[in-house]
Amino acid sequence: MGSLRFRLFLSHLSVLGAATLIVGLSLLTLVQSYFVRAMEDSLLAQAKLIAESVFPGVTIPSSPSSQAPAYNAIQQQSTGNLSVQIRNLDPEATGLPAPTLAESNLAYLNQLTLDVSATLQSHIRVVDSQGVVLVDTNRVSLGRDLSGEEDLQTALSGKLFARQISVEGNAWYYVSVPLLLGSDVAGAISLGQPMRDVAQVLSDLRLRLLLSALLAVLISAPLALGLARNISLPVVQLTDAAYRLSLGDFEYPLRASGPAEVRELGRSFLAMRDRLASLERTRTQFVSDVSHELRTPMTAIKGLTETLRDGAVDDPSVRDHFLSSMEAETDRLIRLVNDLLELSRADSHALHLRAESFPIETVLKNAVERFRRHAGELGLELVLDPPGSPVGVKGDRDRIDQVVLILLDNAVKHTGRGGKIRVSWSTQPSAQGFYAPWAVVEVADSGEGISPEDLPHVFERFYRGDPSRSRDRGGGGLGLSIAKALVEAQGGHIWIASPALPGGPDVTPGTVASFCLPLAS
Repeated sequence: MGSLRFRLFLSHLSVLGAATLIVGLSLLTLVQSYFVRAMEDSLLAQAKLIAESVFPGVTIPSSPSSQAPAYNAIQQQSTGNLSVQIRNLDPEATGLPAPTLAESNLAYLNQLTLDVSATLQSHIRVVDSQGVVLVDTNRVSLGRDLSGEEDLQTALSGKLFARQISVEGNAWYYVSVPLLLGSDVAGAISLGQPMRDVAQVLSDLRLRLLLSALLAVLISAPLALGLARNISLPVVQLTDAAYRLSLGDFEYPLRASGPAEVRELGRSFLAMRDRLASLERTRTQFVSDVSHELRTPMTAIKGLTETLRDGAVDDPSVRDHFLSSMEAETDRLIRLVNDLLELSRADSHALHLRAESFPIETVLKNAVERFRRHAGELGLELVLDPPGSPVGVKGDRDRIDQVVLILLDNAVKHTGRGGKIRVSWSTQPSAQGFYAPWAVVEVADSGEGISPEDLPHVFERFYRGDPSRSRDRGGGGLGLSIAKALVEAQGGHIWIASPALPGGPDVTPGTVASFCLPLAS
């Protein structure tokens, strides 16, 4: 019962029910107001007819409200069914005391009686200017002083009055209007009419609206269920995919569907899943590569140790050679562990950087001097190609020196005898699509180059285009990954371009490793 589909279904029906209820109540209120207004105008029309028939020369004020055609139709029906008869009144025959009306403008009514019959069962009372009842179609209030009643008091003040009251448990609507002789109020007429027919119409309309609302809800229920299903189904599928992802299933099919927001959520989930899958593959490959890199020197150390234990330790020359090899493998393990720690700090943004402004050429000159002898022993030409003016950068001097040494080490390893390595730097307004003033450092070699298949992966950890040759040269496959992490940690960028492998007279081999750093302000 608490599912998303059920809640959506219930919300659709609730909105529909609430809207139907509001419209129904508004319609009932409008219809009730319509009929009450029509009844009021009908009673006013009757009062005017009585005044014109019984009291010559007497006028009543007209209603200030505009009358709709429907009101006119009701009035015509009401007044058409109204008849007024006038005859002399015999007080002795009625047994009623004759009121004293000497001061009344309507004193002559004491000698008359009115027989008013109407199909609408109207109750009519006529009072003089003092509020004494002269005519009462119910014969109840004749001769009584009703000037204290609110409706007659208002009418005797020259104003119209209308209200709804309850008579013996039934609703009646009364209108009281003044009778004017010139500018003087000669009396008032009060007319009442039962609201039984209006109540029956409203009750019937209320029942019909209720049935219509129930029918609308029943008809709309399948539509609401379909809409709820269309909205909830993609969410359910997304939930299933998330559960399968938690189990390590990165191939569970999921199609982004449903409303725009749900589709966007599905696309975001798919992007996240692809990213997690890539990270999982990287993690698996990383663990495999680390295990392999650690196993190789540890296996070598174990083999050398066993050989020494088997008697080689007694031969001084063999023992020294084995100990030297064990030391080299241990150094290799230490370098690998240090590189892994460096990458771990970079991944967790825990690198300790000391930003300062300094000329980049000092770092490059020191690095070239440190490699010059080694390059000469390998038959390589190492050239420093400075610009015309010094270039200041902002960053950690030691970390930038580490990046340059990594790039020089790679260039030396992959450039054959007789090759050339050139180190240069310059300032550029933009680099690799990044628009800012940069100091750009390039380490170019005339070596074997990098194949187009391997070029996109050179910064991946433990990646080797030629694993066996790289390992023989002492590479652990982490140098460029560390260089990339160090450069980006200082707000710079690094990239490698390699034209092609040697293969024709028009093909220029070699690799250019470049990185840029912000200029010192």
